[in-house]
Amino acid sequence: MPGKDTLEVKRRISPTIYKYIISEMFFSFIICFFFFFVVFFVNQILLMAKEVLTKHVPFGQVALLILYSLPTVIAMSAPFASLVGTLMTVGRLTSDNEVLVMLSSGLSYKNIFYPAITVGIVVSLLSFFTNDVLLPAGTVQFNRLWRKILLTTPGLEMEANSVKRFQDTVIVTGQVTDNVIESLLILDKTDDGERRIIISSSAELKDGGKEGLSLNLEDAFIHSSKEIAREDYDYAYSDNLQYWVSNEEIIHSTVSISPREKSSRDVSAAIKEKRNDVALRANDKKIRAFANAYSLESSLRAGPQGEGWNRRSTSLANFQRDVAAIETSLKDRSLLVHIIEIYRKFSVPFGAFCFVFIAVSLGLMAKKSGQTVGFIFGVIIAVLYWSMLFIGQTMGLRLGTPPFISMWYPNIFFLIAGIILAIIKVRR
Repeated sequence: MPGKDTLEVKRRISPTIYKYIISEMFFSFIICFFFFFVVFFVNQILLMAKEVLTKHVPFGQVALLILYSLPTVIAMSAPFASLVGTLMTVGRLTSDNEVLVMLSSGLSYKNIFYPAITVGIVVSLLSFFTNDVLLPAGTVQFNRLWRKILLTTPGLEMEANSVKRFQDTVIVTGQVTDNVIESLLILDKTDDGERRIIISSSAELKDGGKEGLSLNLEDAFIHSSKEIAREDYDYAYSDNLQYWVSNEEIIHSTVSISPREKSSRDVSAAIKEKRNDVALRANDKKIRAFANAYSLESSLRAGPQGEGWNRRSTSLANFQRDVAAIETSLKDRSLLVHIIEIYRKFSVPFGAFCFVFIAVSLGLMAKKSGQTVGFIFGVIIAVLYWSMLFIGQTMGLRLGTPPFISMWYPNIFFLIAGIILAIIKVRR
């Protein structure tokens, strides 16, 4: 029965072709990975290294900083390299008529989709491992080395046109040229509870060694007031003033580890802890709201003859305030950031798998110059995906969009679009 034999041939997956396409896809993936790696590397790492080197930090420490930052670049590069690499491979196979030869030999499109799915799964798992294991480990080492560098080179903390927060001090800088800062503003709090505002037209930055950071201010104006009685204030002028920022304050100001730099297990534990804190705060406010509601109800039941009748408007205002406070406490921004991040930790790495279907489908449509067309389409889709991811994160933080939808809708969009295009192509 020829019909049955033909059907069996079409259902068969050729191991030789499978290995051939897998090798081609991994080769393209490596090329594209280095492309995106260089783009992200130059954008994030080398600019930081340049800034550090200008402060005369030893090159060996700068090299270690770059090494500890590499997991971030790898985690961002892998999914997009998978997309562009698959597009380039399938586009070349199509433009060179290799896909046509396979179909003419009785093989189906499975011989192309299966290798692509395999590559997508492997890249997704490796990307997730990098993002969830190597990135947190690199961040810990990076912060440890950065604190060590700050102790020897405190001037790294002073950037041009920036706001730097220490323990009880906020320093606003203008333009920085060499070690001279223009238009300096300092807001601080002394040990005896005195708040000060210090303004200087210019300041010279000096390394105080073990003591910390020294700022020699010129033409300084100092305004001070007690924290309890702020109407009692004092002011003074000084031609020269030396201001110190201790090493302890500098180390304390080091940026803490963000949710993105934690493992999924640590983020999940932080979410659980923050939810418990939110629940405790909400319960306290609920108890206060019930007390005010009971007081208001008692006043209304007693009528004008009751003692609380004249205070009914105050009781109502307190009750409304407590209800608003309950709603506010349930919308903890830090908790929302952590929830969005836990979805992001899975959505971005597994974007490599979701890209498979649209990459293969678009690659099969290439007529000529398949690799070039595939690379161009891949970059366009990568930029679109990153934009959608950024928009989703913004919507989740500002508009209250559910975190799962905010972080997964780009993957779902490209997955559905790819499946639809694949069905259309196969039927044709």
